[in-house]
Amino acid sequence: MLVSLSIYWHLPLMLLVISLVYSATRHDAWDDILVEAFRWGIRMFGFMVLVAIVLFAVAYLM
Repeated sequence: MLVSLSIYWHLPLMLLVISLVYSATRHDAWDDILVEAFRWGIRMFGFMVLVAIVLFAVAYLM
């Protein structure tokens, strides 16, 4: 189990970097960039959790 989870250690860092870069392309002020990065990060995290739940359910039903 530990070995299979070790491939996901980079996901929080990728989520942070991608949300900051995406927000920086939309806004100029740092305050706006950080607020939008937080919002975008929450949405992306929710999407990843939803995908994980669906994959877990599919694996559990098989």
